Amino acid sequence: MKFFALVWSNLKRNKLRTALTLLSIFIAFLLYGFLGAIRTSLAGGITLAGEDRLVVRHKVSLIQLLPEAYKNRMERIEGVDLAVYQTWFGGIYQDPKNFFPNMPVDPTEFLDMFPEIVLPEEQIEEWKRNRTGAIIGRTTADAYDLQVGDRIPLQSPIWQNKNGGNTWEFDIVGIFDGGESNTDTTPLYFRYDYFDEARAFGEGQVGWYSVRVSDSDRTAEIAAAIDAEFANSPAETKAEAEGAFVQGFAQQVGDIGAMVTAVLSAVFFTILLVAGNTMAQAVRERTEEIGVLKAMGFTDGLVMIVVLAESCLIAALGGLLGLGLAALIISGGSPMPGVLPIFYLPNSDLILGIVLVLGLGVVTGIVPAVQSMRLRISDALRRGG
Repeated sequence: MKFFALVWSNLKRNKLRTALTLLSIFIAFLLYGFLGAIRTSLAGGITLAGEDRLVVRHKVSLIQLLPEAYKNRMERIEGVDLAVYQTWFGGIYQDPKNFFPNMPVDPTEFLDMFPEIVLPEEQIEEWKRNRTGAIIGRTTADAYDLQVGDRIPLQSPIWQNKNGGNTWEFDIVGIFDGGESNTDTTPLYFRYDYFDEARAFGEGQVGWYSVRVSDSDRTAEIAAAIDAEFANSPAETKAEAEGAFVQGFAQQVGDIGAMVTAVLSAVFFTILLVAGNTMAQAVRERTEEIGVLKAMGFTDGLVMIVVLAESCLIAALGGLLGLGLAALIISGGSPMPGVLPIFYLPNSDLILGIVLVLGLGVVTGIVPAVQSMRLRISDALRRGG
């Protein structure tokens, strides 16, 4: 720490150059934080997916419906503990831009299947009692200032009710939180029995099933058994692990991980060149001063450490400020809850970002630091003169 003043004075020598380098590093790590959160949001369901859960949908397409009667047949298959159905409702709240998922489910079995959905016991009991009751995720409730006791109308472009309209009204009886950081808290869930009795068509049909298996090592075997059970029927099925199902959706927009890696690689390569050039130029301008320091008794190793500390300090200032601001903004929630329902910066990405900050400082400073260490006093003073 006793040489901090020397390092800091070197950075202040050319304030504009230092400021521009700091700004470049700051923006790079701010971008790193946001891209990490976006990648987590788009692929978050893959990490959240239960190892003991399957998704069973129509073999042709997810929009094709399956009979509700398939539930009992699935649960008779060896290795299947529970089968729970859901159906895409597609309801719109006030404006088409206000998108959030909404599905009819069986309250008891749904909560049993998805323990990551955290709901107070009294709200669970009220949901079971109230046929028009619905529960909504904390993210959506906060976004639209919805409270328990509110009545929420949804316009469904898919499902018409028996009154001849597309408007459905539900009573919010609960607001759920996520048991894990990557739990989606944007959906609204309402009761399937009310939906099935009130809809104008499609009675007894559901969108897809979530199936819990007794042994996660047998998921492939059980999935094949489910598909065999309904082979050659009017509604054949495709069963797959929940993680594979979610990953298929994520990959519809491309390989998220590869795209993020490509963008960040290009950004960091550019920053590496900028910061490296800054350090090399700063050291060249101080050749005579380095010679004077050595003449005063600074060892070669100490000179190298001082130069390396300078590059690490400028990387740390820009990088940690960028990461910190990104984490602060991300903690405020998703800017687009309907599109990016899970929005946070994982601890692993944060730790990797800190490692990258230190690595950037070392890589950009190591060459000029070694050159300074090898510089002879006579050569330094001659070049300076």
